[in-house]
Amino acid sequence: MSREGLTDLLQQIRACRLCESQLPLGANPVLRANRHARLLVVGQAPGTRVHASGIPWNDSSGIRLRHWMGIEREQFYNERRVAIVPMGFCYPGTGASGDLPPRPECSATWHGRLLPLLENVRLTLLIGHYAQAYFLQAERGKTLTDTVRQWQRYFPRFLVLPHPSPRNTLWIKKNPWFEEDVIPVLRRAVAETLEEDA
Repeated sequence: MSREGLTDLLQQIRACRLCESQLPLGANPVLRANRHARLLVVGQAPGTRVHASGIPWNDSSGIRLRHWMGIEREQFYNERRVAIVPMGFCYPGTGASGDLPPRPECSATWHGRLLPLLENVRLTLLIGHYAQAYFLQAERGKTLTDTVRQWQRYFPRFLVLPHPSPRNTLWIKKNPWFEEDVIPVLRRAVAETLEEDA
């Protein structure tokens, strides 16, 4: 598909209303993609703040993620360098222990058409269980901790990360190896990937 084809597809995704009746705040698909992007960030779904602003990772989770990556906000939001494609494009609502899972309609309808068009991607960050389950399938560990602990199995194509939500602060404290071993690799890999596009 051509560059114009990607533009058309993004317009279709942003106009998507497939599951609007199931969304507590209505549909507002949030993503960023450009055929030049070398780095792909795949999280789960927007929260309420991102839903309101239309800017992905525009919250405390995004601040922590950019810190982990070792890049500034300006770099992170440069679509020609970084594509941001969550598993669910709209805020799914809240359950008993946080946000609900991403709506399955997004990956079923759009990901198979969109991801192949991002042909310049060299590194994909798989953030959280839902992204890891979709991309790694049977290759992932039994738990998120198992998957992240085995990060070298998937690298250099993928880097697997826990979600940077404040809700995961305890997980990070209980697993100091993550910041000691994985974050330095993440920062080097991100820097090298973005330098290729400089």
